[in-house]
Amino acid sequence: MNRRTLAGVTTCATVVALLPGAAATAATTPLYRDARQPVEKRVTDLLGRMSLADKIGQMTQAERGAVAADPSLITRWRLGSVLSGGGSVPTPNTPEAWVAMVNEFQRAALATPLGIPMIYGIDAVHGHGNVYGATVFPHNVGLGATRDPRLVGQVYRATAEEVRATGIPWDFAPCVCVSRDERWGRSYESFGEDPDLVVRMRTAVTGLQRGGVLPTLKHYAGDGDTEYGTGSGDYTIDQGITVTSRRDFDRIDLAPYRGVPGLYAVMPSFSSVDWTEDGVGNPTKMHGNRELITGTLKGRLGFQGFVISDWEGIHQLPDTSTDPRPTAAQVRDGVNAGTDMFMEPNTAARFEELLTAEVQAGRVPMSRIDDAVRRILRTKFQIGLFEHPYATTAAIDQVGSAAHRALARQAVAESQVLLKNSHHLLPLKKNAKLYVAGRNADDIGNQAGGWTIDWQGRSGDAIPGTTILAGIKQVAPHARVTYSKDASAPVGKDDIGVVVVGETPYAEGFGDVGGPVCSWCTEPQHEPKSLTLQPGDRAVVDKVCAAAAACVVLIVSGRPQVITDQLAEMDALVASWLPGSEGAGVADVLFGREPFTGRLPVTWPRSTDQVPINIGDKTYKPLYLYGYGLHTRH
Repeated sequence: MNRRTLAGVTTCATVVALLPGAAATAATTPLYRDARQPVEKRVTDLLGRMSLADKIGQMTQAERGAVAADPSLITRWRLGSVLSGGGSVPTPNTPEAWVAMVNEFQRAALATPLGIPMIYGIDAVHGHGNVYGATVFPHNVGLGATRDPRLVGQVYRATAEEVRATGIPWDFAPCVCVSRDERWGRSYESFGEDPDLVVRMRTAVTGLQRGGVLPTLKHYAGDGDTEYGTGSGDYTIDQGITVTSRRDFDRIDLAPYRGVPGLYAVMPSFSSVDWTEDGVGNPTKMHGNRELITGTLKGRLGFQGFVISDWEGIHQLPDTSTDPRPTAAQVRDGVNAGTDMFMEPNTAARFEELLTAEVQAGRVPMSRIDDAVRRILRTKFQIGLFEHPYATTAAIDQVGSAAHRALARQAVAESQVLLKNSHHLLPLKKNAKLYVAGRNADDIGNQAGGWTIDWQGRSGDAIPGTTILAGIKQVAPHARVTYSKDASAPVGKDDIGVVVVGETPYAEGFGDVGGPVCSWCTEPQHEPKSLTLQPGDRAVVDKVCAAAAACVVLIVSGRPQVITDQLAEMDALVASWLPGSEGAGVADVLFGREPFTGRLPVTWPRSTDQVPINIGDKTYKPLYLYGYGLHTRH
C-alpha cells in the first residue's frame, strides 16, 4: 500500500485513541496493527511475536480444494496462503461465489492467535480465465505481436480489475520467459523470442500493480530456453534443461528480471540449468538452485519480494528415497535454496511437519526462516492486506464488462499478423460472398486456448464471447456467408474462402511437440500436438483453396504452424494466435475496420527441421523473419 492510500485509512488504533479513557487500550495495541508505523517496524514487531508454527504456516500455501470442505484447516495449519489451480473453482462459478469463498477462507486465517491474513493467489494469465464470464484476452504470444507496451499494460490492468473484483489480490502472472523453441508447450505464454521484446512488454507488471493486484514474474529463469528432449515422461521440454553459458543465460534468460519496478513475487521454473563452463551433464533443478535464487535473484538483482514455488515444485528435487513427496531432503533443499513460500496443494500439513523437524534439527537455520517470513509479511503489509483483509462485491460489474471486452477486441485486432496478401485480397469487402470453413472458425474454446475455465482449456462453447464466425457476421452483416466446418458443403466458384484452422487447447506438458500423449489428458479434444496442421485441417485448406475464387487462411494457434507446402494455394495468410473471447477483433482487420499492424514475435519456420530457430542465429533462413508483418491501411 502506498503512502497516499495509507493516509486515507482509519486504523483500529486510531479509532481506539479517539474514545474516552482509551489511552490504556491504545497502549496495548500491538505495533504491527498500527498502520501509521513504517512497514519494517511492523514486520519486526510481528515477527518477534510469532512461534515457529506461525512462521512455517506463513511459508505454506494450500489449494482451495484441500480446505474448502473444512476451512478450519487454514486456522489449524496457520496457512499464509491459499490458491486456485487451473479449473479449481467454487460452485457456482460466479464472481459473488468467489468473493464469498475468499472471505470464508480469510475468516479462518484471521482466527489464528496473531490474526495474520492469508493471501489468495490464482493463475490469471490471459484474463481471469478461471471465472465464467470474465474477459479472456489474447495469450502473451499475441500480445507480443502487437508491439504495443501501452496496450499490454492496459490489458493486464483490466485483468487485475477483474481478479480484484472477485476478492483475489495476487496473480501468478505475467510469464516473462523468452521462448526459444516452438516445440515447448508453453510457448504461447511468452511475449516472444527476443529478450528485448519481453522486457518492453513488462508493462504487464505495472498494469497488474495499477489494478491493485500483486504480480508474479515467472518462471525464473530459463524456462523458455530448455533444450529439446531433456525432460522426462510427459514433459519432454517443458521441465527440461537449459544448457547454456552464464553469459548467454544473463543476456537472454535473466534480462526480464532486471530492474523490474514496484512490488512483485517471483516463481521458479520446473526446469534445470546446466552450465557449459562447468561441463554439460550436471544440471541443477531451479527449485533447488541456491546460486540463482539466493545469490543472483535476491543478491545481485536485489529482489526484495518473496519467492513462491511452482505447483509441488520441490517434489522434483533429487531424492532417491521411497518416502512420500515431499521428502525431508526436498523440503530442506528447497528452503535453503531461497524459496520463501511453498505451493503444496494437497500436502501442506506434511510440508509443515517436515520443515518443523528440519529447523529443530538445525538443518534449516532460523535465519533462513525469518528471512522468508519477513519477505512474506512485508508484502502483505505493503499491499494493505492487514487493513483490508476482506473483499467486497462492490466491483463485480468489472468482470466481463463492456469496456474490458472492447479492450480485448482492440488487442485481438492489433495482434493479427498478415503474412501473405496476394493481389491485395485483404481487406475483404463487407458485402463479399464468403465460404467460411475450418474447425476453429466457430469454436470459442479453441480460440481461447489453455488456462481457460480448465487448466488445459477445452474445445467448444466454453465461455461467453464472440467466435471468429460470429465476428464476421457482426462486422459484415451484409456479407453472404456459407459456413461449413469440414468444407463438406459445395464451394461456389465465386466464393471467397475464409479457412480457420490451427490448434486445439493445451497448457504445459501436453503441448510439448514430439513427446507422448500425456497420461493425464483423457478428454477427446486433446489431440497430439505438432508444428504442422492436423490432417483434417490440411484437407479443408486444400478443398476450399482449390475451389474458391480466392482464399484466406487464418491460423489459430499458440505458436507457428509449418504450412510451407500449402502456402502456394493460399492467397492470404494470417497468424491469429489465440485471440480469446473477442473474435470480432479478427473480423475487424479482415474487413478493414482496423488495419493489420501486427508483427511476428517469433520466427516462423520454413520446416520442422529448422526448429529451434531464432533471430540472431548464424544460419537463419525461415519462411518469415522475426518481426515480419504486412500492413494494410485503415
